Amino acid sequence: MRSFFGTYKLFFITLFCISVVIIYLFYNALQPKQSLAIYQPSMVNPELVDSTLQYIKKYHTIADFSLTNQNGKTITQDNYEGKIYIADFFFTTCPTICPVMTKNMASIQNRLGNDVLLLSHSVTPEIDSVAQLKKYAVEKGVDDNIWNLVTGDKKQIYALARKSYLAVKTDGDGGPYDMIHTENFILVDKERRIRGFYDGTKQEEIAKLMDDLAILKASYTTDDSK
Repeated sequence: MRSFFGTYKLFFITLFCISVVIIYLFYNALQPKQSLAIYQPSMVNPELVDSTLQYIKKYHTIADFSLTNQNGKTITQDNYEGKIYIADFFFTTCPTICPVMTKNMASIQNRLGNDVLLLSHSVTPEIDSVAQLKKYAVEKGVDDNIWNLVTGDKKQIYALARKSYLAVKTDGDGGPYDMIHTENFILVDKERRIRGFYDGTKQEEIAKLMDDLAILKASYTTDDSK
């Protein structure tokens, strides 16, 4: 008799566990999947969008580029092919927002694997030589494997900031007297599309960026499993 009740009890415990698993799976299946917007010029503050781009509603991507990193290596879009990355704009002699941004980018770096890269563009390339960038990179703990600090043609960098990353106001042409200064971190997906903008000086925005990064990475995992 005791054996019968023991078997009976085990049966109901097993049934209960199976029911809990089934309910959990159904619950997860019914939950809306989190996703990030794919930012187009028409979705962004017009002050940050060149007049030739303001009405574009789809297919906006980061333009091709060719710049030089802290190790004197040429960095192009090919180095970021098939990678999620986070971009920003800074200069090594900046006394205001850049040190905070670099500190926060370094904290992001320390939480990443090799599947996400970082890209920081100097907005004073005439000052930020390769040697200057290298010195700055060593001081700030930059991991050369995932984080490029780049310098190069000023007009190209400023065009990227304004027409590709939609990160700064559009006044200016990248000439000698042009200067941009932005706190934006920009999240870019594997297809070179903008997926988010974040204030790189604020901890709550960094937390939001990390949450969004997890969502973006998960979306590729889901796609790959189909």
